Amino acid sequence: MSRTVTVGLDGSTESRAAAEWAAREALLRGLPLKIVHVHEPLPKHVDPLPDDETHQRWTERLPIEAAEGIRLRHPGIEVITEQLTGTVADILCEAAGCRSSRASR
Repeated sequence: MSRTVTVGLDGSTESRAAAEWAAREALLRGLPLKIVHVHEPLPKHVDPLPDDETHQRWTERLPIEAAEGIRLRHPGIEVITEQLTGTVADILCEAAGCRSSRASR
């Protein structure tokens, strides 16, 4: 597994700030930046939101637009984006290459 600086992005101001910090850290270390957006599916007994299609488009655009902005602000950085589905903590931990949070319970 190649090394990266991995950051989760959910669209919040805090996650965008974390992505900027991670981009600077990746540049300092000479590593690629991996931006991960995790979609947690609704339980089967919950009906989808009425505007689920708009939410899906936003979800797909979020990491791509963040990566484009980071590339503009930090020329020379390699940015990888991933969109994954599952439990946020478990998926981010796995994407970063750490032990699964489930394994430590």
